[in-house]
Amino acid sequence: MELDGPLRLESGAMLPGVRLAYETWGRRAPDGGNAVLVLHALTGDSHVAGPSGPGHPSPGWWDALVGPGRALDTDRWYVVAPNVLGGCQGSTGPSSRRPGGAPWGGDFPYLTVRDQVAAETRFADALGIGRWAAVIGGSMGGMRAMEWAVGHPGRTGSLLVLAAPAASSAEQIAWGSTQIAAIRDDPGWRGGDYHDAPPGSGPHRGLGLARRIAHVTYRSEPELAARFGRRPQPGELPSQGGRYEVESYLDHHAAKLVRRFDAGSYVALTEAMNGHDIGRGRGGVAQALRRACMPALVAAVDSDRLYPQAQQAEAAALLPGADRLRIIESPYGHDGFLIETDQVGSLVRELLSGL
Repeated sequence: MELDGPLRLESGAMLPGVRLAYETWGRRAPDGGNAVLVLHALTGDSHVAGPSGPGHPSPGWWDALVGPGRALDTDRWYVVAPNVLGGCQGSTGPSSRRPGGAPWGGDFPYLTVRDQVAAETRFADALGIGRWAAVIGGSMGGMRAMEWAVGHPGRTGSLLVLAAPAASSAEQIAWGSTQIAAIRDDPGWRGGDYHDAPPGSGPHRGLGLARRIAHVTYRSEPELAARFGRRPQPGELPSQGGRYEVESYLDHHAAKLVRRFDAGSYVALTEAMNGHDIGRGRGGVAQALRRACMPALVAAVDSDRLYPQAQQAEAAALLPGADRLRIIESPYGHDGFLIETDQVGSLVRELLSGL
């Protein structure tokens, strides 16, 4: 969907020709009152449910949650999932062509989570949805969901935030900045202007390294220990230059991401996550969260070392009302919000049951 007119960003820059790709499931009620907004994580996209296919090498990342009789019951709810502004799965981002035809590349402007939500509000206007019945998101999607609730409480009927903080901490900024540096230090980065370079000459090594770093934070130490231990990769001896099984695992996930994701988008979105702070310019996090006067749940994964449980507990305690915090029990760390679909489905049902 092409948004009407340019988008003014928090920085004061103007982003012309903004496009947001999206998918929907279910049927929209005449008044749009059954619309649910689902927001994806850093390397996710709009393909929440459904099989793999052109443009989507994997099935939907929450496929078990969307459909008739499921937690997001498409016989009742109209489920909408946009690809984030700055992404690379059909929405405007660094790999997109700017007016004049050249890729944005390194000239793509700095984005904030608020800028992304500003684009999503324009997107909702274009769909004719004045108020979402629920806004649901995990990780980076949870940051956007929280920004919806604080910045647009009248348009957010209810809220579910999974594995996301109210503001990124110093450690989380450090992890993100390390990943950004891995990409920018790759000679193939070329200041971000690599999109018209010969195939294979982009910052693929840097993007792969960034993914390896990130993936360690997405899983828990006990899970990696139980799954891999110190075992060498079959047929390879680390003492002779071979790999451990855990190294092969990280290599696999790095190669998968490099095949489907743009390094410029990874940088732009990680910078936006580093800048996430719902209290900025609003008197701090506590004062900002008082705006979120709607049914709300904040869920933490008990083994999450990227966004620890204490951060979600703090946000839940600051929301109006009581008993906002829920715990997802999982050995898988941060990725538990994607993997533990039975528990997440129960939370979605709880949130939507009163609507």
